[in-house]
Amino acid sequence: MKYSIEKDPDKSAKAFGRELHCSPKYSENIARFIKGMKVNKAKEILEEIISLRRPVPFRTHNKKLAHRKGIGPGRYPERAAREMLKIIENAENNAEYKGLDLEEMFISHVSAYKGEMVKGTIPRARGRATDKNERTTNMEMIIEEK
Repeated sequence: MKYSIEKDPDKSAKAFGRELHCSPKYSENIARFIKGMKVNKAKEILEEIISLRRPVPFRTHNKKLAHRKGIGPGRYPERAAREMLKIIENAENNAEYKGLDLEEMFISHVSAYKGEMVKGTIPRARGRATDKNERTTNMEMIIEEK
């Protein structure tokens, strides 16, 4: 898999999650929410989302969605936040291996988009069947030193 953009390899670290079992719509909104944050702050926020203490503001896919205090339409996408947290930790480990300063790292690029569909079926009455397909998500992240 190729990354969407290229950054200076001496000042940045990358991480990629492929075929993750979470919603691409939720992942897209989380990615938009944490882009530009420092790595430590983004990790804290994702842990708050997982523990249902902080909602994610939804800028897309927000029709008929309940409003949360102070942010507007939002939700608590736990599974997508768990996967995003793993990718941040992976990128942080890559930066540490390169010898970069972890306190000065910020998320310069993050994107989430649809992966392959995992096909499945549910047997129904009278010999019929219904599709039960599972969506997957590809996420990529690049963190950079200031």
